[in-house]
Amino acid sequence: MQTRQLGHTGPRTAQLGLGLMGMSDLYGPADRAESLATIHAALEAGVTLLDTGDFYGMGHNEFLLGEALRGGRREQALVSVKFGALRDPAGGWSGYDARPQAVKNFAAYSLQRLGLEHIDIYRPARLDPKVPIEDTVGAIADLVKQGHVKHIGLSEVGADTLRRAHAVHPISDLQIEYSMISRGIENGVLQTARELGIGITAYGVLSRGLISGHWSAQRAGEADFRGQYSPRFQGENLAHNLALVERVRQVADSLGISVAQLAIAWVLAQGQDIVALVGARSRQRLQEALGADKVVLGAADLARLEEVLPAGAAAGERYNAHLAVDLDSEKQ
Repeated sequence: MQTRQLGHTGPRTAQLGLGLMGMSDLYGPADRAESLATIHAALEAGVTLLDTGDFYGMGHNEFLLGEALRGGRREQALVSVKFGALRDPAGGWSGYDARPQAVKNFAAYSLQRLGLEHIDIYRPARLDPKVPIEDTVGAIADLVKQGHVKHIGLSEVGADTLRRAHAVHPISDLQIEYSMISRGIENGVLQTARELGIGITAYGVLSRGLISGHWSAQRAGEADFRGQYSPRFQGENLAHNLALVERVRQVADSLGISVAQLAIAWVLAQGQDIVALVGARSRQRLQEALGADKVVLGAADLARLEEVLPAGAAAGERYNAHLAVDLDSEKQ
């Protein structure tokens, strides 16, 4: 069963999802009231997919989403939850746990924090190298049979893992980074997903803000995830990448749209089986992102973008060497 069969057909707004991570963790302070208002605004606009993780703010994000869905909003939402990433009290990362008993433990806590009877899409955040994917998917399949989970998803895995998982239980969708400057999934993963009828939830469509049109050299070194762990935001890499963004801005200006809208529209143009997950933390940023659903890029527009920002043009890896082993499916 593909993601597009889970509620992403119809108006193009339904091809957009809202990622909630930044409302709790990793990207600096967030305003709780504005976060709730942004979630409500997304639902009212027709966005159905709401993506969270049990490790976003060590449970904070799930409590936030649970609060946002009270008052009859649950039926409007398709709730996607990632699990398995291990944190310490200081917020550091200490690996992954996708053992069957851990899967069911994590699910029990998520259901409690969310205040939901079931999770629509449940997925391990990354591949646990110590646990066969068949065991992890089998445990989630048990939760499906029990009614606690509706559909099984995966996140940041390669083509072989996708095939092995799908052989155990149908995988609804694969959440993976995909943007104009992060196109690794085009080297086999996207093709495999389509062969198997698995939809794609593309996160990082603005490359963590790098190609949003709102990032600047003056923000280099900010003490959040980007400055600490992403080489694309550091030193000469940042200067090179921002120069690429300015080339994209020229295309956006010619179309009368923002850089962010163009970047999101590019992802939407890659296929109706792809949902673009935007990480808006405010209604202002959400409204900008929603404007992308009115942008239809033609063949000439896509060719022009390919010319100004070809695959592989970005400087720097997605993650530094410390995190790449755990986070980057392209290194698996």
